[in-house]
Amino acid sequence: MTESTKTTHGVKKLMLPSLTKVTKPSPAFSQPKPNDTLVYALGGLNEVGKNMYVIEHDEEIIIIDSGVMFPDESLWGVDYVIPDFSHLIKNQHKIKALIITHGHEDHIGSIPFLMQVVKLPRIYAPRFAKALINKKLEERKLHKQVEIEIITNRSRVATTHFIIGFFNTVHSIPDTLGAIINTPNGRIAHTGDFKFDLTPVGDNSDYQVMAFLGQTGIDILLSDSTNSGVPGFSISEKKVAQSILEITRKTPGRLLVATFASNVYRVRQIIEAAVACDRKIIVFGRSMENVVDIALKLGHLRAKPEHFITPDQLNHVPAHKLCVISTGSQGEALAALSRIASGTHRYIKVIPGDTVVFSSSPIPGNSDSVNKVVNLLTRAGANVLTNSPLNSIHTTGHASADEQKLMLQLFRPKYFMPVHGEYKMLIQHSKTAMEVGVPEENIFICANGDAVILRNHEAFHSNVRITADDVYVDGSDASGLSTSVIKDRKILSNNGLVSVIVCIDSKANKILVKPSIVTRGFVFIKDNQLLIKEAESLVYEAIKKKMASKTTFGEIKNTIRLTLEPFLYQKTHRNPIVIPVILNQKSAMIK
Repeated sequence: MTESTKTTHGVKKLMLPSLTKVTKPSPAFSQPKPNDTLVYALGGLNEVGKNMYVIEHDEEIIIIDSGVMFPDESLWGVDYVIPDFSHLIKNQHKIKALIITHGHEDHIGSIPFLMQVVKLPRIYAPRFAKALINKKLEERKLHKQVEIEIITNRSRVATTHFIIGFFNTVHSIPDTLGAIINTPNGRIAHTGDFKFDLTPVGDNSDYQVMAFLGQTGIDILLSDSTNSGVPGFSISEKKVAQSILEITRKTPGRLLVATFASNVYRVRQIIEAAVACDRKIIVFGRSMENVVDIALKLGHLRAKPEHFITPDQLNHVPAHKLCVISTGSQGEALAALSRIASGTHRYIKVIPGDTVVFSSSPIPGNSDSVNKVVNLLTRAGANVLTNSPLNSIHTTGHASADEQKLMLQLFRPKYFMPVHGEYKMLIQHSKTAMEVGVPEENIFICANGDAVILRNHEAFHSNVRITADDVYVDGSDASGLSTSVIKDRKILSNNGLVSVIVCIDSKANKILVKPSIVTRGFVFIKDNQLLIKEAESLVYEAIKKKMASKTTFGEIKNTIRLTLEPFLYQKTHRNPIVIPVILNQKSAMIK
């Protein structure tokens, strides 16, 4: 398909070739009709993070989740990556509700940024997620701008075109829901993040509800693909709890346990094991402190105030009576455990005989950071335990392949759209769906912005694309950083900077002093004096030629860049950022 543009809902769209490669022959693309229901993602496809899924019909939009993705090392100075809200801004009169499936950052993290640019009529969220969202909004003084209504598996949200119900799922955080969206053109199921744990720590999955919905008919299923490449069933959280209790009981000295702050059920197992073994508990890490505080208030943690100590009480607790819970299981440089390992933590340092437990597995890409922290801890004399088949101190919160098969068997969808995963994960999940009987031509492998049409219980690829780029956030600016800023940071990191200082008299239209070049991070000046002198002469001749006739400051700067950039690349095969600095004689500026 050639590139062209179409218009839908008054927004100009760029048509690009679909990423679908599993269907043979290539899928047909349809133009949406006025009474169609559109299903698309603004985040969460071909990536793990910034989940945001949209159901649109006529003059109504329902948003499911609004998450962030944390930047990798290539995004210098970026705090968060969030979805592009431009489509929602243009169509905010259509937005009827934001539905939240659970309280993890990749599902709620971009809500404050969304609220800065879009007026949300109401947020519907499970109880634990509501508490986390409120905390987030209070920090930014946005909590009075929207009402958050608590939803459960018994709740019902109705608009003119949509009726939305919910069902319980099991995940690593309390109050996790999937959603059923009844539309004029059919029924859509969204699993949210899930796993099937036959001995869960919290509420069980609503197996009967899912099976009933499957019997009554699901047109499109959107399902979590994160662990689609992992075979079998994941181990139960109860098994992890037994391992943690055994380690807590056998550890002779201080016990330090690092895990995700968002893994509330794991934090609960650690605290219950510490209480059972008569250990005092101290929590380090801002996110961990927030989650523990909320979980205690909502009754998800069974511990009393006397089980916890403050930093000033640390030295008064015997080593074998102490349990430290901290963030930093992924080797994050500024997290509590990394500072403990490097000896820079304000309150605690590693001493020989400490046992450090990593109750997590490294996220792909974090292995080097985790290994660095493990080595520092070991060098300081700690006994470090990481997850392995021998100790079972971690389990995932996402469904493995056989659990995904069970979800597909329960819902028995007519059409299937894998979500929440990188491209490889979506493909693997689609193959799992085919194994359990979903026809290959009924599976939609989409990218962010690809719209699927639901029309009278039939689904089609749409020939329109919604704007769904990454937006980079530095600080709390909802507009994000422009792509050019990120590009400049990458260039500075790889190629450095060259500044050209030129003194002119704009009144007489002449150069007062030969240009001077200063570099940072480009070349070592002492070894490249000839290069710098040659560059200065080249720029001088170009400016002198430009100023032979009437010109502007902007034209002089462009002349400097256009002259210097090709020359530097030819000589060094590097492309530094060239910054012209023009100094005008004071008398030339006096009228």
